[in-house]
Amino acid sequence: MTLLEQVRYWWRELSGEAVYDRYVAHTRSHGQVPKSRREFYRDRTDAQEADPREGFRCC
Repeated sequence: MTLLEQVRYWWRELSGEAVYDRYVAHTRSHGQVPKSRREFYRDRTDAQEADPREGFRCC
C-alpha cells in the first residue's frame, strides 16, 4: 500500500465516508439490496438525532 493509499484510507475512515461502503458490502453479503447513499445517511442522521448519546444536535 503506497503512502497516498494509506492517507486516502485513513481520511475516509476519519471523515466517516467509508461507513456507507461497509454498509453496502455487509448488506450485499446477506443477499439484500442496499439503500441508496442518500437514504442511508438520512436514516443514520435521524437515528443519531433521536438518541442524545449518539450525537445530539441542538441546532
